Amino acid sequence: MNIGSTSYLPGPFPLLSGSALKIIAVVSMVIDHCAYYLMDGNTMAYDVMRCFGRIAFPVFAFLVAEGFAHTRNRMRYFLSLLLFAAVSEVPWYLLNGADGTHNVMFTLALGVSALAVFERLREHRILCCLSILLTAWLAAWLETDYEWRGVLLIVVFYLLGFGKGKFVTLHRMMQLPFAFPLMMRYGITGALLACAVIFLYDGTRGFIHGNVAKYGFYVFYPAHLLLFFACQSMF
Repeated sequence: MNIGSTSYLPGPFPLLSGSALKIIAVVSMVIDHCAYYLMDGNTMAYDVMRCFGRIAFPVFAFLVAEGFAHTRNRMRYFLSLLLFAAVSEVPWYLLNGADGTHNVMFTLALGVSALAVFERLREHRILCCLSILLTAWLAAWLETDYEWRGVLLIVVFYLLGFGKGKFVTLHRMMQLPFAFPLMMRYGITGALLACAVIFLYDGTRGFIHGNVAKYGFYVFYPAHLLLFFACQSMF
């Protein structure tokens, strides 16, 4: 994922790079899945961990929108997400059974396809809107994780994410109010935490470089699902 290199948000804020956002999202996801797959749902620890886990998807959706805006090869970006979505179906099925749902990588891939549709049809507004809504409907019909809300969240982050210099903070302040209603379906506190993390993004790539590190994040998703399945089998 290629992220820009211009810092913004002046003042005493502890700014976060794209790499920091990835780490926060991954940690949040692991904590969320740890609670969901391994813990009793009637405990305070479970509720707290699931609340913190709500940070993950909005941050991933934001990073996908940023990645689409800056990548040099959008088709490869889409195909990478789609490939790892297909790979992740095996551990997803092992954990969730034949419940008709599909893993979140499909949601991210559909979000990228919606952005590609926007770029191709942006001059034909009605057709463009209908195509994006059709993509969101497809996510709901397929029952991908976060469904249509996930696709539209990526679109909102992308459409309201352009700005340079002092205007970037203004754009971030526009993004989050429009994105928040799509986030709050999964918990208001978690949505507020996700907004705080995204607001502190400084526009830089950060400390994660190279294809090994980049694709390591793709590999981590199915790998950690397999790990949770193994833990379930043991206990």
